[in-house]
Amino acid sequence: LKGYGEKAPHPRWKKGAKIAISFVVNYEEGGENNVLLGDKGSEVFLNETPGGTSRQQRDLNMETQYEYGSRCGFWRLLRMFEKYEFKFTCYAVGKAIELNPEVVDAMESRGHEVASHNYRWIDYSTVDEATERQHVRDTIKAIQNASSRGNYPKGWYTGRLGLNSRKIVWEEYKKAGLELKYECDAYNDDLPYWKDMDGQGLLIIPYTLDQNDMKFCVPPGFTDPDAFYKYLKNTFDVLYEEGATLNQPKLMSVGLHCRLAGKPGRAAALNKFLEHVKSFKDDDVWVCTRSEIADHWREVHPFNKK
Repeated sequence: LKGYGEKAPHPRWKKGAKIAISFVVNYEEGGENNVLLGDKGSEVFLNETPGGTSRQQRDLNMETQYEYGSRCGFWRLLRMFEKYEFKFTCYAVGKAIELNPEVVDAMESRGHEVASHNYRWIDYSTVDEATERQHVRDTIKAIQNASSRGNYPKGWYTGRLGLNSRKIVWEEYKKAGLELKYECDAYNDDLPYWKDMDGQGLLIIPYTLDQNDMKFCVPPGFTDPDAFYKYLKNTFDVLYEEGATLNQPKLMSVGLHCRLAGKPGRAAALNKFLEHVKSFKDDDVWVCTRSEIADHWREVHPFNKK
């Protein structure tokens, strides 16, 4: 509950930036609840018809809503970020990557980072530990196999996590001899912070559920794309001002989904926000991947075992 308190550490962002901003594109399409994958029912979360009930059979309306993200929305977002020369981090669901592996090289070839969003886009609070551990291994393998560079995900975000999800991910990376640079299953700060894991540091880079297009699908949320733009702009402007006048730079995260922000009407609002960010000098705003944030934080604020 205390966090950093009144005097948070100065992040000393690259080039003395007054704000760092991390865009996250969630790639989930194909990994959601579906009886074809052995789930009890169809998906009901984060779609254009919120409030529905899960069906114990295939729901083609839901499947094709998700499918829009992989067929169209992903490529629209990719083009948009390429236009502004901004890099993003992708939270990639392992199963979704297995079904459409070409998206990994499409992102990596443009300098974007592919992190993990676990193997399925499901609620892990009801998944047994053995299965969840296997899913951690499966998603690392899925992303690494899809990468022509052999890259594995160095960052992690489960989303609908269970009580032991962080511990499971940490332990499975250790068993595999892989580096887990950071984890993002937290929403409690404007800056990264360290979590002590058996005497070793796990860097937590908090994510966001408000600067997030998911608010189009949950009440109370955005109904007008311009409201989404205004909220993002307001957040950016307040944090920028804190960095510029109070000398307290912060991190802003923006969450996007291929099937949501990838829709033309919402993409127009996102485009307006990207234009706003681009209007500032490069030295004042650091647009970065979460892996870049992790590398920077390790350098300027290394883990201090108490």
